Amino acid sequence: MRTRRLLGFIAAVILAALGAMGPVAQAAVTGVDGQKCMSAGGKVKYDSGTGLWTCIGGKYDGEPIS
Repeated sequence: MRTRRLLGFIAAVILAALGAMGPVAQAAVTGVDGQKCMSAGGKVKYDSGTGLWTCIGGKYDGEPIS
């Protein structure tokens, strides 16, 4: 019984740590927004295959819009 509680506690701690790292990792990535894409000569297009907005053409060609 103690082993299950310990394993559950360890799993909860690991999941909490991974959940906290997600936004930090996302904030560290410098993304391209729509305005930046268009000012660099690109166009913002929606790709229904991936479900993402993407910069097409210009300096940021192929970059996902964040």
